[in-house]
Amino acid sequence: MLFVSSLGNFGAIWIALAALLLIIERYRQSGLAVSIALLIDFVAVNLIIKPLVGRERPCDVTVPKDMLLACLSDHSFPSGHTAAAFAAAFALFLYHKRAGSAALILAILMGFSRLYLFVHFPSDVIAGALLGLCFGFIGYRFAFRRNKKAPNTGNGA
Repeated sequence: MLFVSSLGNFGAIWIALAALLLIIERYRQSGLAVSIALLIDFVAVNLIIKPLVGRERPCDVTVPKDMLLACLSDHSFPSGHTAAAFAAAFALFLYHKRAGSAALILAILMGFSRLYLFVHFPSDVIAGALLGLCFGFIGYRFAFRRNKKAPNTGNGA
């Protein structure tokens, strides 16, 4: 669980996924959707919601003896790891069902890892997942609209 949780630190795995998708022309639109979803997630969760709510983490309230991860200094609600994971995974899923399904499984594991490591309450993870799904859909819609408005550069009749 420590490894699964660490994959989401700073959104690194999801940012790397977005960058990889953006590099490969065939997957560029889905990379754009993932990027937009992650950007919206970062602003909404880390810059707006967490500071507004200011909820303490479970480890701030009660520290277990065998805690595997040091208690974090930022706020708990909603889970940023979970929100970013679901935002990226759902945006990917809307374009590529197989890869998106694998990413959603990782997102679920990541949310569970945050509970297991005692750094989030269940409501933090549920809210993060729901927000992430919304952000993933918004990212998909923005990328989809952009693609529909793009001029046709083909040589067809």
